[in-house]
Amino acid sequence: MSKLNDSKKQYNDIEIPAELKQVVSKSIQTVKMEQSKKKPSFKKFGIGVAAAATIFVASVNMNPALAQSLSKVPILGSIVQVISIQEITIEEDTYNADLKVPNVTGLNNKELENSLNEKYIAENKALYEGFQKEMEALKEVGGGHLGVVSTYEVVTDTDEILSISRYEANSVGSSSTTMRIDTIDKKNEVLITLPSLFKDDGYAATISKYIKSEMSKEMAADETITYWIASEEEIGFESIRSDQTFSITADHKLTISFDKYEIAPGYMGVITFEIPTEVIKNELISDYYIK
Repeated sequence: MSKLNDSKKQYNDIEIPAELKQVVSKSIQTVKMEQSKKKPSFKKFGIGVAAAATIFVASVNMNPALAQSLSKVPILGSIVQVISIQEITIEEDTYNADLKVPNVTGLNNKELENSLNEKYIAENKALYEGFQKEMEALKEVGGGHLGVVSTYEVVTDTDEILSISRYEANSVGSSSTTMRIDTIDKKNEVLITLPSLFKDDGYAATISKYIKSEMSKEMAADETITYWIASEEEIGFESIRSDQTFSITADHKLTISFDKYEIAPGYMGVITFEIPTEVIKNELISDYYIK
Protein backbone atom coordinates (compact mmCIF):
# COMPACT_ATOMS: atom_id res chain seq x y z
CA MET A 1 0.00 0.00 0.00
CA SER A 2 1.39 3.45 -0.93
CA LYS A 3 2.14 6.19 1.57
CA LEU A 4 -0.83 8.05 0.18
CA ASN A 5 -3.21 5.18 0.87
CA ASP A 6 -1.73 4.71 4.36
CA SER A 7 -2.26 8.41 5.03
CA LYS A 8 -5.78 8.28 3.64
CA LYS A 9 -6.68 5.45 6.01
CA GLN A 10 -5.26 7.38 8.98
CA TYR A 11 -7.47 10.38 8.28
CA ASN A 12 -10.55 8.41 7.32
CA ASP A 13 -10.36 6.54 10.63
CA ILE A 14 -10.83 9.79 12.56
CA GLU A 15 -14.45 10.71 13.18
CA ILE A 16 -15.20 14.42 13.13
CA PRO A 17 -18.45 15.89 14.52
CA ALA A 18 -20.80 17.31 11.90
CA GLU A 19 -20.49 20.77 13.40
CA LEU A 20 -17.76 22.32 15.46
CA LYS A 21 -19.02 24.68 18.13
CA GLN A 22 -17.31 27.85 19.20
CA VAL A 23 -16.36 28.01 22.86
CA VAL A 24 -17.91 31.03 24.57
CA SER A 25 -15.28 33.58 25.58
CA LYS A 26 -15.54 35.59 28.80
CA SER A 27 -15.03 39.32 29.00
CA ILE A 28 -11.92 40.60 30.71
CA GLN A 29 -14.04 41.98 33.52
CA THR A 30 -15.26 38.49 34.26
CA VAL A 31 -11.75 37.15 33.97
CA LYS A 32 -10.63 39.47 36.75
CA MET A 33 -13.24 38.13 39.17
CA GLU A 34 -12.17 35.87 42.01
CA GLN A 35 -11.52 32.24 41.10
CA SER A 36 -13.92 31.22 43.85
CA LYS A 37 -16.85 32.63 41.90
CA LYS A 38 -18.93 30.55 39.55
CA LYS A 39 -17.06 29.09 36.58
CA PRO A 40 -18.31 29.96 33.08
CA SER A 41 -20.65 27.46 31.45
CA PHE A 42 -19.84 26.04 28.02
CA LYS A 43 -21.81 24.07 25.50
CA LYS A 44 -21.05 20.37 25.32
CA PHE A 45 -18.97 19.16 22.44
CA GLY A 46 -19.27 15.92 20.52
CA ILE A 47 -15.80 14.61 21.33
CA GLY A 48 -15.04 13.57 24.90
CA VAL A 49 -11.78 13.19 26.79
CA ALA A 50 -11.77 9.44 26.21
CA ALA A 51 -12.37 9.97 22.49
CA ALA A 52 -9.53 12.46 22.28
CA ALA A 53 -7.25 10.00 24.04
CA THR A 54 -8.35 7.26 21.65
CA ILE A 55 -7.48 9.42 18.64
CA PHE A 56 -4.07 10.13 20.12
CA VAL A 57 -3.28 6.49 20.89
CA ALA A 58 -4.58 5.36 17.48
CA SER A 59 -2.43 7.94 15.70
CA VAL A 60 0.70 6.78 17.51
CA ASN A 61 -0.12 3.13 16.88
CA MET A 62 -0.69 3.76 13.16
CA ASN A 63 2.60 5.59 12.86
CA PRO A 64 5.42 4.03 14.96
CA ALA A 65 7.83 6.73 13.80
CA LEU A 66 5.53 9.31 15.34
CA ALA A 67 5.82 7.58 18.70
CA GLN A 68 9.59 8.04 18.57
CA SER A 69 9.60 11.61 17.32
CA LEU A 70 6.54 12.99 19.10
CA SER A 71 7.25 16.68 19.58
CA LYS A 72 6.34 18.20 22.91
CA VAL A 73 6.34 21.86 23.84
CA PRO A 74 6.06 22.18 27.62
CA ILE A 75 3.73 24.90 28.80
CA LEU A 76 3.07 25.96 32.38
CA GLY A 77 5.71 23.57 33.69
CA SER A 78 4.67 20.08 32.68
CA ILE A 79 0.92 20.52 33.30
CA VAL A 80 -0.44 21.99 30.06
CA GLN A 81 1.19 20.86 26.81
CA VAL A 82 0.90 21.29 23.08
CA ILE A 83 1.93 18.13 21.25
CA SER A 84 1.77 16.77 17.72
CA ILE A 85 -1.15 14.38 17.73
CA GLN A 86 -0.45 13.33 14.13
CA GLU A 87 1.88 14.11 11.27
CA ILE A 88 1.12 13.08 7.70
CA THR A 89 3.86 13.27 5.07
CA ILE A 90 3.11 12.47 1.43
CA GLU A 91 5.78 12.38 -1.26
CA GLU A 92 4.40 10.99 -4.48
CA ASP A 93 6.01 12.23 -7.70
CA THR A 94 5.02 15.90 -7.96
CA TYR A 95 2.49 15.76 -5.13
CA ASN A 96 3.72 16.66 -1.66
CA ALA A 97 1.97 17.20 1.65
CA ASP A 98 3.24 17.69 5.18
CA LEU A 99 0.48 18.11 7.76
CA LYS A 100 1.06 18.49 11.49
CA VAL A 101 -1.92 18.40 13.86
CA PRO A 102 -1.47 20.12 17.26
CA ASN A 103 -3.23 18.90 20.39
CA VAL A 104 -3.67 20.75 23.68
CA THR A 105 -3.56 18.63 26.84
CA GLY A 106 -3.72 19.33 30.56
CA LEU A 107 -6.43 21.99 30.77
CA ASN A 108 -8.97 21.51 33.53
CA ASN A 109 -11.56 23.11 31.28
CA LYS A 110 -12.16 20.06 29.08
CA GLU A 111 -14.87 21.80 27.04
CA LEU A 112 -12.29 24.36 25.90
CA GLU A 113 -9.55 21.79 25.45
CA ASN A 114 -11.75 19.46 23.41
CA SER A 115 -13.19 22.24 21.26
CA LEU A 116 -9.69 23.42 20.32
CA ASN A 117 -8.51 19.90 19.54
CA GLU A 118 -11.63 19.12 17.49
CA LYS A 119 -10.99 22.27 15.48
CA TYR A 120 -7.35 21.40 14.81
CA ILE A 121 -8.24 17.88 13.66
CA ALA A 122 -11.06 19.17 11.44
CA GLU A 123 -8.85 21.87 9.87
CA ASN A 124 -6.21 19.34 8.85
CA LYS A 125 -8.77 16.75 7.77
CA ALA A 126 -10.35 19.32 5.45
CA LEU A 127 -6.92 20.37 4.18
CA TYR A 128 -5.96 16.77 3.46
CA GLU A 129 -9.25 15.97 1.73
CA GLY A 130 -8.90 19.09 -0.41
CA PHE A 131 -5.36 18.08 -1.34
CA GLN A 132 -6.50 14.57 -2.23
CA LYS A 133 -9.33 15.88 -4.42
CA GLU A 134 -7.12 18.33 -6.29
CA MET A 135 -4.44 15.68 -6.76
CA GLU A 136 -6.89 13.26 -8.35
CA ALA A 137 -8.21 16.02 -10.63
CA LEU A 138 -4.68 16.83 -11.79
CA LYS A 139 -3.94 13.18 -12.47
CA GLU A 140 -7.04 12.95 -14.68
CA VAL A 141 -5.77 15.76 -16.92
CA GLY A 142 -2.23 14.47 -17.20
CA GLY A 143 -0.64 15.53 -13.92
CA GLY A 144 0.85 18.64 -12.41
CA HIS A 145 2.47 19.99 -9.28
CA LEU A 146 0.68 20.22 -5.96
CA GLY A 147 1.94 20.92 -2.48
CA VAL A 148 0.40 21.71 0.88
CA VAL A 149 1.90 22.26 4.32
CA SER A 150 0.31 22.83 7.71
CA THR A 151 2.27 23.38 10.87
CA TYR A 152 1.98 25.14 14.20
CA GLU A 153 4.04 27.14 16.66
CA VAL A 154 3.60 28.25 20.26
CA VAL A 155 4.20 31.99 19.83
CA THR A 156 3.50 33.07 23.42
CA ASP A 157 4.01 30.96 26.53
CA THR A 158 3.76 32.72 29.90
CA ASP A 159 2.09 31.94 33.19
CA GLU A 160 -0.99 33.83 31.95
CA ILE A 161 -1.09 33.46 28.16
CA LEU A 162 -0.78 30.67 25.62
CA SER A 163 -0.92 31.57 21.92
CA ILE A 164 -0.91 28.77 19.34
CA SER A 165 -0.28 29.82 15.74
CA ARG A 166 -1.24 27.50 12.87
CA TYR A 167 0.04 28.01 9.34
CA GLU A 168 -1.35 26.59 6.11
CA ALA A 169 0.53 27.03 2.83
CA ASN A 170 -0.25 25.66 -0.61
CA SER A 171 1.47 25.86 -3.96
CA VAL A 172 -1.52 25.55 -6.27
CA GLY A 173 -1.15 28.26 -8.91
CA SER A 174 0.02 31.29 -6.95
CA SER A 175 1.02 30.05 -3.51
CA SER A 176 -0.87 31.31 -0.49
CA THR A 177 -0.29 31.27 3.25
CA THR A 178 -2.94 31.45 5.94
CA MET A 179 -2.24 31.99 9.62
CA ARG A 180 -4.65 31.47 12.50
CA ILE A 181 -3.93 32.05 16.19
CA ASP A 182 -5.76 30.91 19.31
CA THR A 183 -4.95 32.89 22.44
CA ILE A 184 -5.85 31.29 25.76
CA ASP A 185 -5.94 32.68 29.28
CA LYS A 186 -4.20 29.76 31.04
CA LYS A 187 -5.12 30.82 34.58
CA ASN A 188 -8.83 31.22 33.91
CA GLU A 189 -8.83 28.72 31.02
CA VAL A 190 -10.89 30.73 28.53
CA LEU A 191 -10.38 31.60 24.89
CA ILE A 192 -9.66 35.31 24.39
CA THR A 193 -11.26 37.06 21.42
CA LEU A 194 -10.16 40.37 19.93
CA PRO A 195 -13.45 42.23 20.69
CA SER A 196 -13.35 41.02 24.31
CA LEU A 197 -10.27 43.16 24.92
CA PHE A 198 -12.09 46.43 24.21
CA LYS A 199 -14.95 48.54 25.55
CA ASP A 200 -16.76 48.70 22.20
CA ASP A 201 -16.15 48.24 18.48
CA GLY A 202 -14.44 51.62 18.17
CA TYR A 203 -11.12 49.82 18.56
CA ALA A 204 -11.28 48.67 14.92
CA ALA A 205 -11.06 52.22 13.58
CA THR A 206 -8.29 53.17 16.00
CA ILE A 207 -6.13 50.16 15.17
CA SER A 208 -6.82 50.42 11.43
CA LYS A 209 -5.80 54.09 11.40
CA TYR A 210 -2.52 53.21 13.09
CA ILE A 211 -1.81 50.33 10.70
CA LYS A 212 -2.47 52.52 7.64
CA SER A 213 -0.09 55.11 9.04
CA GLU A 214 2.61 52.47 9.51
CA MET A 215 2.05 51.15 6.00
CA SER A 216 2.56 54.63 4.54
CA LYS A 217 5.71 55.20 6.64
CA GLU A 218 7.23 51.88 5.58
CA MET A 219 6.52 52.50 1.89
CA ALA A 220 8.02 56.00 2.10
CA ALA A 221 11.17 54.62 3.74
CA ASP A 222 11.64 51.60 1.46
CA GLU A 223 10.58 51.50 -2.19
CA THR A 224 10.62 47.68 -2.18
CA ILE A 225 7.72 47.64 0.29
CA THR A 226 4.18 47.76 -1.08
CA TYR A 227 0.84 47.78 0.71
CA TRP A 228 -2.65 48.04 -0.67
CA ILE A 229 -4.35 50.93 1.13
CA ALA A 230 -7.91 51.84 0.21
CA SER A 231 -8.49 55.28 -1.29
CA GLU A 232 -10.90 56.98 -3.64
CA GLU A 233 -8.86 55.65 -6.57
CA GLU A 234 -7.66 52.32 -5.19
CA ILE A 235 -9.21 49.24 -3.60
CA GLY A 236 -7.30 48.04 -0.56
CA PHE A 237 -7.15 47.76 3.20
CA GLU A 238 -9.83 49.72 5.02
CA SER A 239 -10.32 48.14 8.43
CA ILE A 240 -9.48 45.10 10.50
CA ARG A 241 -12.24 42.55 11.11
CA SER A 242 -13.64 41.44 14.45
CA ASP A 243 -12.12 38.01 13.74
CA GLN A 244 -8.79 39.43 12.58
CA THR A 245 -5.82 37.24 13.49
CA PHE A 246 -4.21 38.60 16.65
CA SER A 247 -1.92 37.59 19.45
CA ILE A 248 -0.69 38.87 22.80
CA THR A 249 3.07 38.87 23.25
CA ALA A 250 4.96 37.78 26.35
CA ASP A 251 5.39 41.45 27.29
CA HIS A 252 1.62 42.09 26.98
CA LYS A 253 1.56 43.83 23.60
CA LEU A 254 -1.16 43.34 20.99
CA THR A 255 -0.20 42.18 17.51
CA ILE A 256 -2.43 42.11 14.43
CA SER A 257 -1.61 39.79 11.52
CA PHE A 258 -2.65 39.53 7.87
CA ASP A 259 -2.44 36.55 5.54
CA LYS A 260 -0.31 36.52 2.42
CA TYR A 261 -2.06 38.61 -0.29
CA GLU A 262 -4.53 40.07 2.24
CA ILE A 263 -3.07 43.59 2.32
CA ALA A 264 0.02 43.35 0.12
CA PRO A 265 1.59 41.47 -2.81
CA GLY A 266 2.58 37.86 -2.21
CA TYR A 267 6.30 38.59 -1.82
CA MET A 268 5.49 40.41 1.43
CA GLY A 269 4.26 37.15 2.95
CA VAL A 270 2.34 37.06 6.24
CA ILE A 271 2.45 40.53 7.80
CA THR A 272 2.25 41.37 11.50
CA PHE A 273 1.99 44.79 13.17
CA GLU A 274 2.61 45.34 16.88
CA ILE A 275 0.15 47.95 18.17
CA PRO A 276 1.61 50.34 20.77
CA THR A 277 -0.46 50.20 23.94
CA GLU A 278 -0.44 54.00 24.03
CA VAL A 279 -2.49 53.98 20.80
CA ILE A 280 -5.28 51.78 22.19
CA LYS A 281 -5.17 52.40 25.95
CA ASN A 282 -8.41 54.41 25.93
CA GLU A 283 -10.16 51.63 24.00
CA LEU A 284 -9.10 48.78 26.30
CA ILE A 285 -11.58 47.39 28.77
CA SER A 286 -8.72 46.94 31.25
CA ASP A 287 -4.96 46.42 31.40
CA TYR A 288 -5.29 42.80 32.46
CA TYR A 289 -3.91 41.43 29.17
CA ILE A 290 -2.55 44.44 27.27
CA LYS A 291 -0.16 46.75 29.12
